[in-house]
Amino acid sequence: MLRAIADLAVPDKPVLVLGADSPIGLTVVRELGARGVPVIAHGRSDRALGRFSRFAKDSLVDARPLAAWLPDCAQKYGLGAIMAVSEGHLLELAGLPGQFGDCRVLSPDAARLGVVLDKAKTFAAAKQLGISVPGDWQPTANDDHAERAAALTYPVAIKWADPNAVQATLEAAGLALEKVEYAVDAAQLSAILGRYDALGRWPLVQTYCPGYGLGQMLHMAEGKASLRFQHRRLREFPPSGGVSSFCASIPLEQHAAQLVQSEALLAALGWEGPAMVEYRFDPASATYWLMEINGRFWGSIPLAWHCGAHFAWETYRCGVLGERGPGAGPVRQRRARYVIPDAKRTVMVLRDGALPLGQRLAVLGRFLLDFFDPRVRYYVWSLRDPGPFFGDMAGIVRRLWHRDST
Repeated sequence: MLRAIADLAVPDKPVLVLGADSPIGLTVVRELGARGVPVIAHGRSDRALGRFSRFAKDSLVDARPLAAWLPDCAQKYGLGAIMAVSEGHLLELAGLPGQFGDCRVLSPDAARLGVVLDKAKTFAAAKQLGISVPGDWQPTANDDHAERAAALTYPVAIKWADPNAVQATLEAAGLALEKVEYAVDAAQLSAILGRYDALGRWPLVQTYCPGYGLGQMLHMAEGKASLRFQHRRLREFPPSGGVSSFCASIPLEQHAAQLVQSEALLAALGWEGPAMVEYRFDPASATYWLMEINGRFWGSIPLAWHCGAHFAWETYRCGVLGERGPGAGPVRQRRARYVIPDAKRTVMVLRDGALPLGQRLAVLGRFLLDFFDPRVRYYVWSLRDPGPFFGDMAGIVRRLWHRDST
């Protein structure tokens, strides 16, 4: 069992949570604040969810690069630690070593971060451990794209090997960074790849892996997992593959052998701190296909929080308090939903005229019935901490009002 809040002895120095705009950052604020840790919630705008949490002692808004303000901020507030949510902030922190004095920067260094952000390097490490990875083709300028596309087995998934490395280039060319796209034949794949011909850089093409999304989350400390949790994706937005809009926890007794493999993979990479090893699991063949490693707090972390697996606290416990050993006892089995993306997914399905009417109505019925499921919790709404929900709703109303009045 987790110790009671009153029993904890935490330092008085505050923790700055970078990126409290999202439910991920909000969850980090809630976890730490509920344990008595003084938290400063940082956001890129005044609509950041974490700023409305009762568990935030203070908040600040700054959208500038971290180098422009964070070292001075650490000194001004006497920060004890810094925690980041987004890959962008993690990369910036990795580029600012030694600039924060005694303040603990609870994020990976540049070398380890570079491995998990590069799918080719991640897959190479996984193969050495016998973990299955999708077949892939990284197009280059020397390839005959049409010939290679014609030889592939379809469908295929198209995604960037390192999205952060190409984002600025895409923005400069006026192109959107697509998380994942799918092609059902060579013509469709050629059209997608052709979009990037002028750049001379192309996304990775992967063999489609059947099954469902399985996430195994671990906090690594000195080469071993001090906290474990896993979940299954039930719904995504967009439906073709995106953020997890509805997910369910899975007992650790299931997929136990693969969880051992996930821990071995992170240990082989020298990983310290939180990470999610994401698979596509095919029950028909009992095959686990590695999709990626999220070397950060992941999108569905609110589910882990609701279940009692507190990864932000575990990061603080190990990184600041220097404690070791198991971080939590048995966790509760629950489900969690991100309502707005889940609603958008439902609308998208309802508008899909290619689907039978009965199937579309079933999706709508499931969406509505889940509000009455006692197992379901929410990414933003919490009875213990309702401020972020009402702050988010007020922001939505203001944006709609501004849009209608212009």
